[in-house]
Amino acid sequence: MTKSEIKARLTFEPLTIMNWDKFIKLFGVRGACGNCWCMYYRLSNGNFLEGKANDGNKKAMEKIVNEGKPAGLMAFLDDQAIAWCAFAPREDFIRLANSRVHKRIDNKPVWSIPCIFIDKNFRRTGITAELLKGAIEYAVKNRINIIEAYPLIPTQKKLPDSFAWVGLYKSFERAGFEIADRKSKNRPMVRYYVNKMDK
Repeated sequence: MTKSEIKARLTFEPLTIMNWDKFIKLFGVRGACGNCWCMYYRLSNGNFLEGKANDGNKKAMEKIVNEGKPAGLMAFLDDQAIAWCAFAPREDFIRLANSRVHKRIDNKPVWSIPCIFIDKNFRRTGITAELLKGAIEYAVKNRINIIEAYPLIPTQKKLPDSFAWVGLYKSFERAGFEIADRKSKNRPMVRYYVNKMDK
């Protein structure tokens, strides 16, 4: 299947109880990476490390979903989940509040995309930019005016996949995001303004 054929068949859904099993299948036995289950930004360091054992982080994510709280968005190829991005109000990601590099630049309500996970069989196919466009569509439908993220600008040509979990800047640029703050040279804050009046 070509890249264009994959993109043409993609659909996007927020994570819910109804598609939880597909999320589990996407993340696999390693919980995406090292039993993270996309809880790294949502927990204190101590609680996150503790949650790596006994499915703690997995259960914490399941609790978020069971309570109907926003968690993230999945990209589907036919009926298979092949990509994920965490996507929720910035306040839900407590590590951002304590970040020196990515602290708030204003008091506007924003939703954040702090991490991305792509099925290894679909990496380097342009899926990330399509997933971000799906997040933009979701934002439009749900009256979310500002999307914020913290991607990486690589300093080397070949980057191990495990270093790309915040997303690469070029993918965000392709999806229409703009740099909003650059306290970090290699990890800028980027934003997409659904309502251009919010700039």
